[in-house]
Amino acid sequence: MPLRAEPGSYRDREGRVFYRDDRVFRTLSAAALAHWEALDGAGFFRRAMADGRVVRTRRVELPAEAPPAGAQPWVAALEHERIPFVSYPYEWSFGMLRDAALLQLGLLREALEEGFVLKDSSAYNLQWVGSRPIFIDVPSFERLAPGEPWVGYLQFCQLFLYPLLLTAHRDVPFQPLLRGALDGVSPEVAARLLSGADRFRRGVFTHVYLQSRLQAMTAGANRSVKRELTESGFHRELILANVRKLERLIASLAWRRTTSTWVAYRESHGYSDEDHRAKRRFVDTAAAAAPRRLVWDLGANTGDFSRVCREHADYVIALDADALAVERLYQELKREGERGILPLVGNLVDPSPGLGWRGTERKTLAERGRPDLVLALALLHHLVISANVPLDEVVDWLASVGGDLVIEYVSKQDPMVARLLLNKEDRYADYDLARLESALARHYSIVSRLELGSGTRTLIHARRAGSGDGAG
Repeated sequence: MPLRAEPGSYRDREGRVFYRDDRVFRTLSAAALAHWEALDGAGFFRRAMADGRVVRTRRVELPAEAPPAGAQPWVAALEHERIPFVSYPYEWSFGMLRDAALLQLGLLREALEEGFVLKDSSAYNLQWVGSRPIFIDVPSFERLAPGEPWVGYLQFCQLFLYPLLLTAHRDVPFQPLLRGALDGVSPEVAARLLSGADRFRRGVFTHVYLQSRLQAMTAGANRSVKRELTESGFHRELILANVRKLERLIASLAWRRTTSTWVAYRESHGYSDEDHRAKRRFVDTAAAAAPRRLVWDLGANTGDFSRVCREHADYVIALDADALAVERLYQELKREGERGILPLVGNLVDPSPGLGWRGTERKTLAERGRPDLVLALALLHHLVISANVPLDEVVDWLASVGGDLVIEYVSKQDPMVARLLLNKEDRYADYDLARLESALARHYSIVSRLELGSGTRTLIHARRAGSGDGAG
């Protein structure tokens, strides 16, 4: 199979990421190879790979079919261990972004102590293996030249520090801000969103307001700030001091919101204990019916059913629109050391789109990995009644994603649906169990069906037409 270029890696002129089947390669220029040869022998790098903080990487033979690089030919290649599922910072919870920031700062500190630096500090240089962050952009490590500043400082602030400050101090969700600007939150925008009183909070005046003033002063000036810093005698100890201060600052930040629309769901999900046990058994049987490489749990909330599926799947994406619910799930998975469930913030009616140059640098959810099984539990009524998506549209979309389906129908007699309809005129004639089964029949065959004891909820396990045993 030919190599496929990763669209998100084209900006680095010294290296490019390619895929072949499930393998990940990175081609290197002569300059990048020299940095790799120095890095490969560095103690901090070897330790970070061994303990899982940096993606496992080895040098391999340059693939003969690697496309030409242009002015600088590729002279070598690396192979990286593949990440189970790619996610983006605008899909992470507060704790995930904070832990990713601390991982990058820790690696930078260790690198500086051995004479290396990160040439950029993008949040997109990190991914997740379950609840554990991992650094993937190995060629970002380069030898630190004498007098050279940390050129990635502003990028770190825009993609890590400012989003965290805004959520911690103003309860402003950072996810829409990062999705709306791939370069992150600018110092000017951060300064405008933080109040006057916030400038007296730890780190805000130095990292936000002074940076905003500096950006305004240099925006139209014919000057090189990097050259001025180098000529002023900038040295490694200054960078290390800044990195250590940032580590302490970010470690001190906390999101203090304690409640949201769905975060109390665990206590008020509307199920009897027996219904909940029956639902778990139904999901367990469906998940065990075939080998599952990837499962999507849509509207995962507490992650209870993500955990059920994890027993039978290589990897589970636990997606929910409630950032606080995802944050709490992440903290639980982190304490458990879970490596097979990835919690993400995502809204199905406002999903992560293709972004960046030509809309290909950042991919949609389905483009990053299609599931073998989709859970849509206690979700359908929110899409149809709250979001006004026609029932047929919901089923058509679920079928387009692929894989088997476990879907829950909650009738209009159920208290949860009655609450949704309380202040709305019922224009949802299409929201009907018979209509759901008819829509499913166009794409799936029904494997099993269970009405819970409440009499208002029905579970359906459907197999995608033509999928054989349901394995993906």
